[in-house]
This record gives sequence, structure tokens and C-alpha cells, in this order.
Amino acid sequence: MRQSRSAHVKCECAKRAREGRLDAATVNGGRGKATQTHSYEGRFLTVAEPCRCFEDGDVTHVEGKIAPVDDIETIETELMLADLESLEKRAAALEKKTKNGADKEAKEILDLMNRALVLLREGKPARLVERKPEEEQAFSMLGLMTAKPVLYVCNVEEASALEGNALSAEVFKRAAEEGAKAVVVSAKIESEIAVLPAEDQKDYLDAIGLDEPGLNRVIRAGYDLLHLVTYFTVGPKEARAWTITKGTKAPAAAGVIHSDFEKGFIRSETIAYADYVQYKGESG
Repeated sequence: MRQSRSAHVKCECAKRAREGRLDAATVNGGRGKATQTHSYEGRFLTVAEPCRCFEDGDVTHVEGKIAPVDDIETIETELMLADLESLEKRAAALEKKTKNGADKEAKEILDLMNRALVLLREGKPARLVERKPEEEQAFSMLGLMTAKPVLYVCNVEEASALEGNALSAEVFKRAAEEGAKAVVVSAKIESEIAVLPAEDQKDYLDAIGLDEPGLNRVIRAGYDLLHLVTYFTVGPKEARAWTITKGTKAPAAAGVIHSDFEKGFIRSETIAYADYVQYKGESG
């Protein structure tokens, strides 16, 4: 049975290769860098994929052409193969544990695994698994790379840093189709900004028609993708920023600062940021 599954995956990869969508991911049976880093999948919440969206004869591409969507396909296939290899081993072990039917929780997890395996064997990412809200936590505990939300970072030439170009538009289209996010940056501009004194950065951005560094857009897109927001605590001596999930209630938000704050929570006092700035703090 294992051989037929492997053959199916290889067949899917071969199909992509014939279509010009796969090459590097098939090297060593798909066990490349994605597999090597798969043990780290539980340490991050999203996958950020840099996409080359600029033409430059001095910067060669391994495929000899600039096709960001093809590059995405290659990376995605490598990640799917890594997930498949990991999940097949874990599912086989869990299946033995559920044979007597006594462990209900293990049976539910195995069901999630099998639903993910069906998609992965078809060459589809695990994030497409249909699941109920109450299954989300168990599904996230599987730690699958292709189950994590994706942010495509489109690296464009300087002239396209504001609105992107035709290549980045292809990436944005793909992102919209799969419920991912995409953002445009110019790595060249970002590298130049990074070495400037803070007071000179705004003048530089104004001169090239940008309101802010691309890094700001990447951060906002990441927050949006992960449904995160920031709230601030402000006092006479310091101001601190705290990151919480959208919709978090005040007691739980206070618990991010310290667990005792959540346990002893009474009420919260909030001030709109615009009002705080306009009236120069609480003293205003």
C-alpha cells in the first residue's frame, strides 16, 4: 500500500514537471530543505514566501526565466512532500492506537490526518482541509507546513515599489484564489533605507514617492493574515505594545501582560489613539 501511495505522489510531481512547474522539488525524492526544516514547523505561525518579481540580466534565475507563480508551485510541492512524509508515519502509528476504538480523541485526530493525507496525495496543501471550528485546535497541533497561512512577499524593481508590476499581479491573483496574502516590496530600496539615519529615511522615501518602508506593509499584512492587533499600555515612564488576537476580551488581553492581571481583572479604561495624541496624553 505504501508503494502505491508513493507512486501516486511521484506521478503528480512528474505531471507538474512536464508542465514546467516542478524541478528542484523532485530532487532526492522531494526530501530537500523543506524536509530538513520540517521539525521547526511548530515554532512559527505563518509561512512567508519571497517571490522574485523583477527582471535583471545581472541577477540570474536557476530556471532561466522569471515566473514567480512557477517558483511558488515548486516551493509548495516541496512542502507538501515534507508534510506527506511526516503525516504518513504519524498516522500509521496512531492507527495502531485506535484499533480498539477506546481512545476517542486519538480517533478524531486520525480522522483529521486522513483528510489531510487525501489532499496531500492529490498534490493539494493541507490548508484546504474542510474542518469544523471545534476541530481547529487539534488540526493546528498537527503542525503541517502547508496548513499554515501564507504571505507572499513580492520583490519588485524600484520603479514598481508603490503599485507592483505584471509579475506581482500574478502572485496577488494566486493569493486571492487560495485565501493567502501578498505584499509588494523592493528589497533594493529596503537595503538602502536600512543604512540611513532615522531622520533621513523619510526624506528618502518622499523623494521616491513612497509613504513608508515596505517592511511596514509586510508587518501589517502578517498581522492581518494572523488576525492580530496591538494594544498599548502607557504610563509616566514607559509605553508598551502588546499583541493579541482580534476579538480577545479585555481580561484575556490583560493576561498577556501577566496572568495575575487576568485573574484579578476588574475593568479596563481605554483611550482612542487619535484622542491620546491630539490631547497630549491623559494630562490634556
